[in-house]
Amino acid sequence: MVEAVRTGIATGSVESSLVRAVQRGDAEAFDALVRPRMDRLLRLAMSILGNEADATDAVQDGCLQAWREAPRLRDPDRFEAWLWRIVINRCRTTLRGRRRAQVREIAVDQMPPGSELRDSSRLLGDEVGAVDAIRRALATLDHDKRTILALHHVERRPVTDIAALLGVPVGTAKWRLHAARQELERALEAEDR
Repeated sequence: MVEAVRTGIATGSVESSLVRAVQRGDAEAFDALVRPRMDRLLRLAMSILGNEADATDAVQDGCLQAWREAPRLRDPDRFEAWLWRIVINRCRTTLRGRRRAQVREIAVDQMPPGSELRDSSRLLGDEVGAVDAIRRALATLDHDKRTILALHHVERRPVTDIAALLGVPVGTAKWRLHAARQELERALEAEDR
């Protein structure tokens, strides 16, 4: 069962069984559930927090919290959304704890090909100037807007998944994504002037 998750062929029932094993204290099952998600969790935390050390700490703290709170997870089928939500909340806690604001600059050149934000860099002219402009524009956005943009454009998650991760209705997630895009667009226009 653990091997099925590691090789990426786990079904929902296998994953639910692993979650139940975790709830009984099986550390190997927890590792099998978390390890395949680690790179994506770190990438998200980096997008939100802005530096590798804070991102690594937030993901590690989130995973530790998930391990400790696993027995209280009511729906094993919701493990992934539950884990992502814990990590997002750990990132929020880290941001609140900072004395001065520090903003993550999402590297446009590291975004997946075809990403709307990556493609928009070509509209600004030279690549280095475009990357800097997008970084400065993203720096003007608040945590929630950077989070929803990272989930959608960096992690390529559909709005329904984002809504589940953030614990909001789908319509609210759509509205927040739209508002974040508009604010980023205005910031990019200001950069272009």
